[in-house]
Amino acid sequence: MLNTLLGIKKGMTSTYDSRGRRVGATLVQIEPNFVTQVKVAEGKDGYNSVQLGISTKKSLKKPQLGHLKKAGIEKATRWMREIRTEEAQQDITPGQEIQIGQVFFVGDALKVTGTSKGKGFQGGVRRHGFHGGPKTHGQSDRHRAPGSIGTGTTPGRVLKGKKMAGHMGSEKTSYRNLEVVSVDKTNNILAIKGGVPGPIGGLVIIEKLGRIKGYTPPPEEKEEEEVVSDVEQMEAGGGTVEEESKGSEGTEESEVKEKQIVEDTKKEGEENAS
Repeated sequence: MLNTLLGIKKGMTSTYDSRGRRVGATLVQIEPNFVTQVKVAEGKDGYNSVQLGISTKKSLKKPQLGHLKKAGIEKATRWMREIRTEEAQQDITPGQEIQIGQVFFVGDALKVTGTSKGKGFQGGVRRHGFHGGPKTHGQSDRHRAPGSIGTGTTPGRVLKGKKMAGHMGSEKTSYRNLEVVSVDKTNNILAIKGGVPGPIGGLVIIEKLGRIKGYTPPPEEKEEEEVVSDVEQMEAGGGTVEEESKGSEGTEESEVKEKQIVEDTKKEGEENAS
C-alpha cells in the first residue's frame, strides 16, 4: 500500500501527546487523494511511481483536463505530484481514492516535505548565522558586514558556493521524524507534533517512515473493563444481574424468617417450663 499522501497546511494548535505532555502541533488537512497516473518500471517510463492529485480549482488547461479524464477524474484538480516507489503498486489503479485513515495512524513517524516561506533578500547574519564584526575598536559600521570573501593571490577569485547575502527561503525543505498526535477521519485532519515547512494553505507531501521509537499508547480505563467482566460472568452463569440481585434478596428474607422461628420456639419452651 502507498505510504505517502498530499495535504494542505492549515495552521498550528496545542494538544496532548501519548505521555500526557502538552505539545504544539500542526494541523494538516488531507482530503481524499485521487490516483491520476501509475507508472511501472517495465513500461516506457522505466521506474515505479504513483501520481496523486488533491483539491480543486475553477479552471484548468486542456492538457491537464485530458490527463485527468484519462484517469477517470472529471473535476479539475489543483495539485498533482508524483511519488516514487521502490516496487510496482499492483493494488493501485488510476482514479482510485485513498483516504487518510488507510495510511496514517497515531504514533507514526513522518517525513514532511514542502516549500519554505520566502523571506526575500537577506544578509549573511540572518541567512547563514554569521556573527558579524566587533562592536568596539573603531568598528562603527561593520556590525553585520560579511567580512573578507577572497582567498589571496591564489586562486585570486571568490570560490563557488561561498556563503554570502542573497535570496532566502522559497525552496524545497523536509522535516523528518515528526509524530502523528491524532487522526480525525471525519474532518480529514492530521495533527503532527511540531512545525512543518511552508505557509498556511501550502501544499505538503507527507511520507510515513514507520513508528515512533518508544511510542506507548495511552492507558485504558480499568474500571470499565472490570464492570464488563462482571457482567460477562453473570451471563456465563446463566442469569442476569437483576436475577442475581433478586436471588440475594430472597436469601436474606429466608434467613430472617428462620431466626424468628428459632426465637419463637425458645419462648414457648421457657413458658412450658415455668
